[in-house]
Amino acid sequence: MKKAWHHIVLLLVLMGFCSLVVGHKAVAGPAKSKYLSADGCIKRVKKSPVERQKISSWLRCINRYKDVYQLYPEDSWAPAGMFKAGELYHQLYRQSGSMAYEDRALELLTRITKKYPQSAYSGRARILKKSIGKKPSPAIKTLTSKKAKTRDDRAIALYQKELKSKLRTKHAKPVQAKSPEKKRPDPLPLARPKNIPVPLPLPKTDTRVTGLRFWSNPEYTRIVVNAEGERPYAHRLLKKDPKLNKPFQRLYVDIEKARLGNNVSEHTPINDNLLKQARAGQYKPHTVRVVVDIKAFENYKIFSLKDPFRIVIDVWGKNGQSAPMDQMQTALNTKALPEKQDRVTTDNLKSSDIARQLALGVRKIVIDPGHGGKDPGAPGYIKGFWEKDIVLKLSKNLAEKLRKRLNCEVLLTRTSDKKLTLEERTAIANTQRADLFISMHCNAARNKRLAGIETYILNLATDDQAIAVAARENATSEKNISDLEYILSDLMKHAKIEESTRLANDVHKSMVKGMKKKHSKINDLGVKQAPFYVLLGARMPSILIESSFISNKTECKRLMTQSFRDDICNAITDGVEKYINATNPKHL
Repeated sequence: MKKAWHHIVLLLVLMGFCSLVVGHKAVAGPAKSKYLSADGCIKRVKKSPVERQKISSWLRCINRYKDVYQLYPEDSWAPAGMFKAGELYHQLYRQSGSMAYEDRALELLTRITKKYPQSAYSGRARILKKSIGKKPSPAIKTLTSKKAKTRDDRAIALYQKELKSKLRTKHAKPVQAKSPEKKRPDPLPLARPKNIPVPLPLPKTDTRVTGLRFWSNPEYTRIVVNAEGERPYAHRLLKKDPKLNKPFQRLYVDIEKARLGNNVSEHTPINDNLLKQARAGQYKPHTVRVVVDIKAFENYKIFSLKDPFRIVIDVWGKNGQSAPMDQMQTALNTKALPEKQDRVTTDNLKSSDIARQLALGVRKIVIDPGHGGKDPGAPGYIKGFWEKDIVLKLSKNLAEKLRKRLNCEVLLTRTSDKKLTLEERTAIANTQRADLFISMHCNAARNKRLAGIETYILNLATDDQAIAVAARENATSEKNISDLEYILSDLMKHAKIEESTRLANDVHKSMVKGMKKKHSKINDLGVKQAPFYVLLGARMPSILIESSFISNKTECKRLMTQSFRDDICNAITDGVEKYINATNPKHL
C-alpha cells in the first residue's frame, strides 16, 4: 500500500513538472515566436542550394527578423532580431557584392549598440562591426560561376565579363571588321557604378526618352526621367573639379539603347538648396545621359518603376537642415500641389494648439486619394461606380474631420478627377514636409465574396494576397512585384518603419472597432505589408488603407452611402488621434 502511495505521489510531481514546462512554452511571447519563425526560414534557405542563390529568399528571411524589433521594440528578443538581420545582410553582401547590403548591416549593428547597450547582442554587434570590411568579398569568384542564378548575380557577372573584354581589347592589335553588321555595341564604361543595374535583353531598336520632371523643397528633390520602354541604365557620382570648370558634384545616369526625344529640354533649372540643374543629352549614338549638378546633399537614391518605365532620382539634404522662412514659404507655394483651395494655415490656431502640435511633431498630414483621371481604379460591383470616385469622397471627408478634431493642416494630393503618377504623390508628401502620409483605396478581388478592411505599410510582401493587391495598386504585373525586392532593401533604411507600423496598427484597430459597432459582417483582414510604388521614398510614417471591397455587393452598396463613408472617416480619425496621443507629453 505504501509503495502504491509513493507511485501516486511521484506521478503527481511529474505531472506538475510537465505542466510547468508546457505552460512555459504556451506563454512564449509573440516576439520569440517571430524570431523562431525567422530562424526556420533562414535554415530552409541555407539548406536548399537553389534558394541559397536567390537574393529574394534571403531578404524574405531578413524581413522576418526585422519584424521582431519593428513590432516589439521593447521586447528582450528585439536586439536578437536586429543582430540576426544585420548578420544576414553582411552575409548577403558577401554573396552578391552589393555595398547596399553591407551599409544596411553596419547601420543595424550600430543601432544595437545605441538602442540596446545593456543587451548581450551589443557586444556581439561591436565584434562583427570590426570584422566587416577587413576581408575581401568572395563575390567575384562565386558570382562569375556558371551556377549564378539570381538577377543580381547575372548583373555582376555580365559586367565582369564586359570589363575583362574591354581590358583585353585595349591592348590588342586592331582588327579589320568583317562587316558593319557584326560590329560590337559600345562597351559599358570601365568606371562602373557600385549599384549595378539589372541586365535586360537588348532591344532591336532604341527607346525614346520622353520627359524629365522634378519636385523640390529646400531639403528634398525628386527627379523623374520617363522613357517609352524599359532599358538598362547605370549611374555614378562624380566629384567637383574647378580646374576642369566643374564647380559642382555631378550625378549622372546613362540609359542604354535610348535616344533623347525632341521635346525634352537639354537644361532644366532647379536652383533649390540641393541642386542647380538637370541636363539631358545624347551622350553616345545609343546612350542618353542625364546629369544632375549638385550643390549639397546628404544622400541620394536611384530606382526604376515600370508600366510605364521611368527612372526616379531622390536627393536629400542633411537631416534637420532648415532654410530661411521666405524660401520655405516659396516651397509651399510651388506647383507640387496646385489645388490651393484645400490648404489651411495654422494662423487661426490657438497658441496652446500650436504648442501641442510642435510637441507631438504632427503638424501636417497629406492624404492621397488613389487613382484618378484616366486611371479609374477598380470597378464597383454595381455598374458605373469606380474606386477613384469613392476614395476622393472618402479623402475629402477624412481631411475635414482631421482638421476639425486635430487642428492640424491637411493637404490632398488631388481634389478633382485628375491623374497623378504614383511617384508624384510621394513627391508631394515629401516636398510639403508632411508628418503623416495616408493613401486611400478600396479593395477588389475576382472572388466577389471577399470583404473586409486591411491596412498596409511599405515592405516586402509576405503572402499572395498582398502581392495581388500591390500589383493592382501599382498598375503592374505580379511578376514585376518581385523586382521591387532588389531596390526595396536599400530604400527601407530611410522609411519610418516602426512609426508606420504603429500608425497602421492604431488606425486599423480603430477602423475595425468603430465599424463593428455600427455595421454587421465587418471582416478584420489585419495589418499587412507589401511593396507599393506610392509609398516608395516617403520620409514620414506612411500607410495605405484598403477601406472595403468595392467588388463585393454589400460593401459596394455601403460605400455608396454618405453615412458609411462618415463612419469610416471617423474611425480613421480615431486611430490617427490615438497615434498622436501616444506621444503626447504629460504636461500638455
